[in-house]
Parts: sequence; C-alpha cells; structure tokens
Amino acid sequence: MHIAIDYNAAVRQGGGIGRFVREITQVAAQAAPQHRFSLWYAARGLDPKSAQMQALHELQRRLPNIKPRPMPITERLLTILWQRLRMPLPVETIVGAVDVVHGTDFVLPPTIAKTLLSIHDFAYIIHPETAPPELRRYLGGVVPRNVRRADHIHVNSRATKADMERLLGTAPAKSTIVYSGSGSDFYPRPAAEIAEMRQRLGLPERYLLNVGTVQPRKNVERLIEAFGQLPAELRSQPLVIGGKRGWLAEPIYAAVQRHGLEQAVIFLDFVSDSDLPKLYSGATAMVYPSLYEGFGVPIVEAQACGTPVISSTISSLPEIAGNAALLVDPHDTAVLTAALQTILTEPDFCRTLAEAGPRQAAKFTWEGTGLGVLGLYELLGQQA
Repeated sequence: MHIAIDYNAAVRQGGGIGRFVREITQVAAQAAPQHRFSLWYAARGLDPKSAQMQALHELQRRLPNIKPRPMPITERLLTILWQRLRMPLPVETIVGAVDVVHGTDFVLPPTIAKTLLSIHDFAYIIHPETAPPELRRYLGGVVPRNVRRADHIHVNSRATKADMERLLGTAPAKSTIVYSGSGSDFYPRPAAEIAEMRQRLGLPERYLLNVGTVQPRKNVERLIEAFGQLPAELRSQPLVIGGKRGWLAEPIYAAVQRHGLEQAVIFLDFVSDSDLPKLYSGATAMVYPSLYEGFGVPIVEAQACGTPVISSTISSLPEIAGNAALLVDPHDTAVLTAALQTILTEPDFCRTLAEAGPRQAAKFTWEGTGLGVLGLYELLGQQA
C-alpha cells in the first residue's frame, strides 16, 4: 500500500502538530515495512540545517520505505492554491498513484485516493478571542469543508470528537479516537543531568514550569497574575515559561512588568527535545492552566517525568490528566493562586501526584498513536 502524508508541520514545528506528524510517521513506517510512505511538503524557505530537516534526513536514512517529496514552493502558496483557490491539482501529481492520503493538519489536498483527516481541536470556534481574525476566518471556511470530504477522521480525544459532532454535525461513525502521547525519552532524569541543564540555561535549583507556545489560549497571562498573588516568600521559586512566542502574545509579556515580576518570571523560548525531559524533571510542578486543548501533550510529558501537574477542569484536560493532577477552573485567578500555594507548601500531596503521574502517562505513548493511525490507513486501504 502507498500512503501519502502531509509533512508540512513536521518540517516547520518543533512541538505540537509537528511532533505528532514526525512520531506517527516513524512508528507507522517502522511497523509496516511492506507499505510505502511519501511525505510531501512545501520546501521553499526551509532551513536545510534545521533540527526538523535533519530529523527527516535521519528518518529517510533509517527507513527505506520513506520517501520525502519536497515541493519547490512556499507553504503559503501551497495553502492558497489548494485551500483558498481550490485548484484541482491532485497530490498524485507530486507523489504518484497512492492508496491513502493523510491530511495531518486540518486540511486535505485534492486527491482521488481514500482520505484520512486529523482534527486536533476546535479552539478557533470555542475560543475565537485567542486566535488572529485572519486565522479564524481561514479555519472557519476550510475545516468544515475538509471534514465533509474526508473519508474518515482521526481525533485525539473524546473531547475533540464530541466538539466535532456538536459543532459540525459529524456522524459518530465517521471519526476514530487515537490519543496522542509522549516519547520514551520522557522519564525522571538523574540529578546530574538536571544540574547540567539548569547551569546551561541559567535556572535556579527549584522552579515552577509552564510549557507551550506563548499565546492567549494557554492562559499564561492569568498564570502570571496568579503567581504574582502568591506570598512573597513563595515567589522565591521563579515561574519558568518554556515555549516560543506565538500570536497575540504582547499582553502576556506585558503582564510581567505590570505585576512587577521581572525578576521572578523567566522566558526560555523554544526548548529542545533533549532538554525538555530534564526541564520537567527539575521542576517543582508543571502548571498548565490552558483554556482549551484537544489533547495537552505537556501534561503527559510532565507526568511521565514524575513531575506534579496543575491543569484545567475543561475540554480534554481532565480526560488526559486523570487523577494524577490538581485540576482547577482556569478562569479563576484566585483558585489558580491557591493551587500554586498548595503545590509549594504541601510536599506529601506533591509526592502523591509525582507517584501517580507515570502510571497515568503510560496510557499515552507515541507508539500507540502511530500504530492506531496505521490501523486507520490499513482500514481505508482495504476500501480503496
């Protein structure tokens, strides 16, 4: 069977959907050497030395059934041609005859093959204020259309499936839940590795941690405010924010100055895959009070590292965190402050969360995700 995968996010994004695409491709291709996998992406403007491109070259070297299919145009132009103008230029023009096409990032290309579409969340509808207007308009037009034309849809949680059925009227049988996960490199790291990482990144011995793109949906502005309301003696552990700058981020950075926390909040920008498990392992807690998530990979990664987690009571987050996290109303600053205080003053409670975390995280692995998606490829291939 020949499977074509939209690899654009994988060569552009370090985390998020990019990580999802890299992980499922590797697992599926390794588990099914009898299948061929073509990875198409818009290559114009990419840095050939980036970590994502190097990872692709390494993947191709290890797995002979993988073939990259770069297109000599920008991702923006590709989006305009296929999604805005809807030019009937099939993906087969690039990859050849194919059995299954996987749109990994909300959209599908023109094709005559069977199609699988991955839908990761509906933040643009449920929290429109957290996305730029142009993005909301774009997704509002293309996502319903692509959901309708997909032969089958992969969703990453019960919450996302329910959202899709409620918001778009999709039949329950049209979608399958395949959870995302964390990699085998997320586990509690030894003290020496953590100390080396802290020294290199300029971090103190203990800190609170938030991981994710710095953008409104992650609720970082409210987290900064809640942190600022802690008693002064508890702010001796800084709040470390690991994630690249996203859209509409200016008020988040301004909140640090507004609350006088310049010496207590540290922005690390994007954290490398090699440092991330050490960063989790060294944290007193990972605080993830997001307003909405389709899945919430940082919760699983932190739990796998034995790090206590504070997260939200809404969307998919209780489903993913289980009983191994302290869940709060993400709209209530005082409640979030109280949760931070609990973590910082109750070591026995923290120990309970730390012990429960790895057991909960073990339910979600990238191997399981990749094999689940492979099963959907094979199911669609039988229908071709």
